[in-house]
Amino acid sequence: MSAPDPLVRAVEAVLFAATEPMTVDAIRAHLEGVEVRAALRTLQADYAGRGIELVQRGDRWHFQTAADMAHLLRRTHEEPRKLSRAGIETLAIIAYHEPTTRAEIEAIRGVAISKGTLDVLMEAGWIRPAGRREVPGRPLLYATTPGFLAHFGLASRRDLPGIDDLRAAGLLDPVDLAFERVDTTAEVEVSDEED
Repeated sequence: MSAPDPLVRAVEAVLFAATEPMTVDAIRAHLEGVEVRAALRTLQADYAGRGIELVQRGDRWHFQTAADMAHLLRRTHEEPRKLSRAGIETLAIIAYHEPTTRAEIEAIRGVAISKGTLDVLMEAGWIRPAGRREVPGRPLLYATTPGFLAHFGLASRRDLPGIDDLRAAGLLDPVDLAFERVDTTAEVEVSDEED
């Protein structure tokens, strides 16, 4: 194995240290008296088939990861999103009652929702504007998106859990269950009195 050409090594060092692609003239400015084009062709041949390669883009040269190795360097950085209780409630109302208006969401929740809550859900890609209701004032309607279904692993909205599923999972608030029992007991007592 022969010793590498010092001129080729010098061009390699300049390109390796560069923060951006370089022209032949920019490389030549670092290395007086070097035949830069010949050194670039030698380096390009030396790096062919390796994990990094020397490429020419327009009149500029730089090292880059070989195209078939780029997938190894991709990193997905997912930032977990924590929704507020208002956000979770709003999303659930939209999912179960879509398309729905802001006023309908507020009526179900019993409190006003901030515009920021809807904005966060839209930024997450879980809800979208879905037209306007044909009533005075023409309020904006909101509906879930395919991104919502994909994120929560649902094939369609029909796959959302029903009341019995939520009760079995222990996700219903004990206060709600108590009110439901009181309502059921009251209905039974009324029907007994009628008999």
